[in-house]
Amino acid sequence: MATILVIDDTPEVTTVLGAFFERAGHQVVRVHSGEDGIEAYHRTRPDLVLLDLQLPDMSGFDVLERIRADEPVVIMITGHGDIPLAVQALQRGAENFLTKPVDLDHLRFASERGLEKARLRQLARYMRERRGIKGVGALLGTSPAMRELAHQIELLTSSDRTTVLLLGEQGTAKGQMAYAMHAMSDRADKPFVEVSCAGAGEGTLDAELFGDEFGGTREEPVRRLGLAEVADKGALLLDEIAALELPVQGKLLRLLEAQKFRRVGGVQDVSVDVRMIVTSSRDLVEEVQAGRFREDLYYRLSVLPVVLPPLRARAREDIVALIDRIAGELRKQLPHAPAEISDGALDQLLRHSWPGNIRELRNVFERAMIVGRGSEQITVEHLPPDIRRAGGSIPARHMPRTLHDVERAHIERTLRAHNENRTRAARELGISRATLINKIKEYQLEPQLLTHAAQEG
Repeated sequence: MATILVIDDTPEVTTVLGAFFERAGHQVVRVHSGEDGIEAYHRTRPDLVLLDLQLPDMSGFDVLERIRADEPVVIMITGHGDIPLAVQALQRGAENFLTKPVDLDHLRFASERGLEKARLRQLARYMRERRGIKGVGALLGTSPAMRELAHQIELLTSSDRTTVLLLGEQGTAKGQMAYAMHAMSDRADKPFVEVSCAGAGEGTLDAELFGDEFGGTREEPVRRLGLAEVADKGALLLDEIAALELPVQGKLLRLLEAQKFRRVGGVQDVSVDVRMIVTSSRDLVEEVQAGRFREDLYYRLSVLPVVLPPLRARAREDIVALIDRIAGELRKQLPHAPAEISDGALDQLLRHSWPGNIRELRNVFERAMIVGRGSEQITVEHLPPDIRRAGGSIPARHMPRTLHDVERAHIERTLRAHNENRTRAARELGISRATLINKIKEYQLEPQLLTHAAQEG
């Protein structure tokens, strides 16, 4: 059973549409104005919205703009002669449009597609939460440079067939970023298959990726499927692609260009629909020049390369945001872990150059929380010796004293970045709107909240 919100100023229309969905076993909420529709949307969180373009207090475009940050599935309803406006609605984020009088067969088809899209989006959110990933921004930070990079990655994610090349030093969370991109894509409910090219034995990746017509034993040969086939309709992550052997690189190039390959020992093509995500910590240009990587494959992969910067190249606020995220994840796993961090400990964490990047940061913080278990806060004494000796310089701005201060500053920055729009800020923070409002009250950010409410009113 799904929840359907019908927003139309004509009672006869809401009655007919409501009865149609109720007969199919769905719950229907009917409202007759834009303001009531926005309130009902935030109260009920419907799976599907049917929205009239012409409402007494505002246009359907206004309603769509007020709720679009939550990525709702919306079907616009238009009168005769409004088709150009309906096309504009599609460009603004609506899923489909219907003309009045509504044809029930068209309604059935459009609503089935819309509910399927809603189901996929809900599944993608669930998968992100299960992996502890709340969007690519959570893996990067909050500085303008990282926000711009997150926007670039999100645009790339929406291009379903574009091959993704993630470059960066070891420990920069390329694998987590790859999964985050998959979880936000339309393929989120399909397989995500990960292959480590660096960890495979010599001569084994060909059969592992593309399968073997004569796998098994000599006495009992069995056709073995490759991971490219297992990933059909989903995504295939090739981690550290520079380690891929040259003969296999040729087969991979054909897979990228034609979505076809042949199993080891096979004579027939196998067709798949798979999105490729590849990572490398090596300089692929140098690998090409050294003859270890095919030039044509490099050009095929590097259409829109994404470079994840090392921690030493990121702003202080990015490190603070990452510490906040990692601390939140670890506190769920480590009972009685410290809830705060001292000024001195945070100073030392920010001075360290982090050659191991995010992986090292997480390991150091996990160690500190284990060593400091039972203490009220993490102190310098809980940090490893090399971190305690770190002597780099940091900006002389005020350092947050506790993890609560870190969270407060992070929420305040995010609200400011979105002009105090609570819905958009909650989406970026990876929490519900209600949770954000509670945090605003907890951290006494109420003046900003009231200012924004006045602007909305």
